[in-house]
Amino acid sequence: MNEKTGKRHLCLVDGSGFIFRAFYSLPPLTREDGTPVNAVLGFCNMLYALSQEVVYDAMAMLFDTKHPTFRHDLFTEYKANRDAPPEELVPQFPLIREATRAFGVPAIEQVGFEADDLIATYARMAVEEGWEVSIVSSDKDLMQLVRTDVFIIDPKTMKRIGSDEVEAKFGVLPDRVVDVQALAGDSTDNVPGIRGIGLKTAALLINEYGTLDDLLERAGEIKQPKRRQALLEQAEMARLSRVLVRLKEDVPVEEELSSLEAKAPDPEALREFLTAQNFKALLRRLEPQLGPTPADSSSSTETEDPLPQPIYELIQTTDQLGDWVDEAKSVGWVSVDTETTSLDAMAAKLVGVSLAITAGRACYIPLAHVASGGESGEDGAGKMVEGQIPMAKALDILRPLLEDPAVIKIGQNLKYDMLVLRKEPYGIRLHPIDDTMVMSFVLDAGRGGHGMDELSRRHLNVQPITYKDVVGSGKQKLTFDEVSLEDACNYSAEDADITLRLHGLFKRRLPKERMTSVYEVLERPLAGVLVEMEASGIAVAPKVLSELSTDFAKRLEVLSDKIHRLAGHEFNIGSPKQLGEVLFDELGLSGGKKTKTGAYATGADVLEVLAADGNELADEVLAWRQLSKLKTTYTDALIAQINPVTGRVHTSFSMVGASTGRLSSTNPNLQNIPIRTEEGRKIRAAFVAGEGCKLLSADYSQIELRLLADIADITALRESFGRGEDIHALTASQVFGVPLADVDGAIRRSAKAINFGIIYGQSAFGLAKQLSIPQREAKEYIDLYFKKYPGISSYMERTKDLARKYGFVETIFGRRCHVVGINEKNAARRNYAERQAINAPIQGSAADIIKRAMVRVPMALRAANLNARMLLQVHDELLLEVPADQIVQTGNLVRKIMEEAALPSKKLAVPLTVEIGFGDNWFEAH
Repeated sequence: MNEKTGKRHLCLVDGSGFIFRAFYSLPPLTREDGTPVNAVLGFCNMLYALSQEVVYDAMAMLFDTKHPTFRHDLFTEYKANRDAPPEELVPQFPLIREATRAFGVPAIEQVGFEADDLIATYARMAVEEGWEVSIVSSDKDLMQLVRTDVFIIDPKTMKRIGSDEVEAKFGVLPDRVVDVQALAGDSTDNVPGIRGIGLKTAALLINEYGTLDDLLERAGEIKQPKRRQALLEQAEMARLSRVLVRLKEDVPVEEELSSLEAKAPDPEALREFLTAQNFKALLRRLEPQLGPTPADSSSSTETEDPLPQPIYELIQTTDQLGDWVDEAKSVGWVSVDTETTSLDAMAAKLVGVSLAITAGRACYIPLAHVASGGESGEDGAGKMVEGQIPMAKALDILRPLLEDPAVIKIGQNLKYDMLVLRKEPYGIRLHPIDDTMVMSFVLDAGRGGHGMDELSRRHLNVQPITYKDVVGSGKQKLTFDEVSLEDACNYSAEDADITLRLHGLFKRRLPKERMTSVYEVLERPLAGVLVEMEASGIAVAPKVLSELSTDFAKRLEVLSDKIHRLAGHEFNIGSPKQLGEVLFDELGLSGGKKTKTGAYATGADVLEVLAADGNELADEVLAWRQLSKLKTTYTDALIAQINPVTGRVHTSFSMVGASTGRLSSTNPNLQNIPIRTEEGRKIRAAFVAGEGCKLLSADYSQIELRLLADIADITALRESFGRGEDIHALTASQVFGVPLADVDGAIRRSAKAINFGIIYGQSAFGLAKQLSIPQREAKEYIDLYFKKYPGISSYMERTKDLARKYGFVETIFGRRCHVVGINEKNAARRNYAERQAINAPIQGSAADIIKRAMVRVPMALRAANLNARMLLQVHDELLLEVPADQIVQTGNLVRKIMEEAALPSKKLAVPLTVEIGFGDNWFEAH
């Protein structure tokens, strides 16, 4: 019951919408008998989450049926363009109904009617009984039902949608939504509407004339000739469309409102259902309601033994802490986790440390917890909570353990903890380490995420306490230093405990799956290198960035004016919905395709096709988007990201970002600054060398093409690389039949596009778009390319076969890149997976090589008494800050290490070459 209004609350859930969202949110998953259950699991998780978020007195889950409805009788083409549901989803429909009932929720469907009609009817019945109603759905059609006591809940954001939000979307109040939809139609459901009238125009007409009937009666008054004619000629189609989109509120429902009363699920029935599907992690989450889950010995999944009843100790004296340190030193390992005030390691302050040595037993050492909302200390911060060892004293006891070379420090994403602990005033160098996140990535890249919570659910069947559980959310959200000592202990000690258990599992798998070398040689030593790079950061010139922001703002204003002039009126260029209406409703351009939300797709691929066809507006929008992205992501954001202590920008490198092993960076993302555009080059010029230094760029030349020549054994390419020839000119000569001496810039650019496109499995369609040529011509180029280099085609087919057989492909150093979807029945998913399989050994091998170089460069610099330091790694490039008087010696050393990085493990048949450049800023250096 709503405590404010005193009204009872009915929650109506669009079950059909839940099903498809659940299906596409999880990767393929099957029971032991082969039955697909990914949608069932996703549905159960969503239903459970909903039950925790929404307080209700009654609930029902409404489903569509596979049978025709009364709308099909009125209009046989209704929903005729809907694709059949995926084959893997069909057998899950009855299981989802069963799941709903197992959770104690009525599962309602009725032949002849859609779920939306049932929702409309129950909503009316509830309101007449004095209830209030929430409808959980992302279906815009249900917005017509919104009124004083009826609102929508968006299942993705859990935001409440009322009349104001409906008006913002449709341009009219809820009671006129049906009229607007009748005019605009709906391509998703194949509702015809009036040709040439979109939602925006429909809303203008309804607001002016009041109702659809009034509008049709006065259609002759419309000034615009085409619009007037369309309304006069298609009036009956508009009336039919209104019947199709209006939801029935008088369905003769078979279940009375009283039967929807909320009730707790039958524990045994729910346990039996979840056990049958092998949803162990979800069972663990439900233990408080159901009691302990019985042991299940039938699972074939390799997981750890069930967690023992944990014992977590809160450390509040130096004697307690000393005992833990002594025990860790005696066994030679300890799991470590830090708790801090921020996700940004460079800004974070240490709050506490947790340790675990044996499974099920861990401790938490609080160091800087303050009273939440209480008195403030002398520095203005919260008053320190009693029962904490003074930080300096605790760190003095911990430092010998955390820096002991004979004790392995185990952690999850330890790079973060290393960065925090190395800062002043802590000054602890955490080593040696084992990182469970990185281990998971080495073992299972491409199979799923590598966050601790997900790993715990996947491998230990345990749902850990979440960060949100501890700090809360919204206005009441705490910072971690405000969390009570007991709650902090349970949360942090559990993290250390689970990490220790994951480590035991992964450590056994590494040699069994022949991944020890990849982890020990490439990944484990790289963590420390990245810590030093992130801590060093890179200087940027705020004045340059500010000037660029001003320049970009002026150019955006010019572009906006031009776009609005081409459209004939102002609109929000950043709104895909409004842009789609301008392009396809108002301008009537072909190629408009609506998404599930009902808005037109206006992604770059759509705009590029329109621009290629000569549409100036689409071309200008592409330019506006690119410039706007550069301004918001870089020139504006970088100034705010300058660390006030160091005066530099400290990006964060992800070791588990791409399944190929390639590093990525965030805050800021430095991988996506375009290098071939004038704007991108100007942004790079804002990254500058420190005082007395130069920036040195060391960039592998065409490394992926060289690896393709080696891996696919392409004799012509290998020999050409060996002779140091221009490989793109050679390809142009080979493919287009032009003497090498006569290859001009245009032909070379086409050959370059083919060379790199082939690596990424580019289709004729993609190459045609890139070169602005007919698709037929692009296909001829690709066919000629494969004819000249038949080994590439053989490599591709061989690689796809290996991926289908084993589920993964390998780099030249043995890294496995798992390819999910390679055996999919869905052609689009399968083709995408095949392109991944072709590219992964090449891109992954390139990533491995540059990682090998990154691990060796710092050691070589120290050995040569050179003071350069690595700052960034972007794609195939390393960027170093070098004292100006050491630039030549450093450049020669770095080039040698990078060109020999594959040795001694792998001797390539093609030489690697590295281009060295230097300057006062990144643009000059590259």
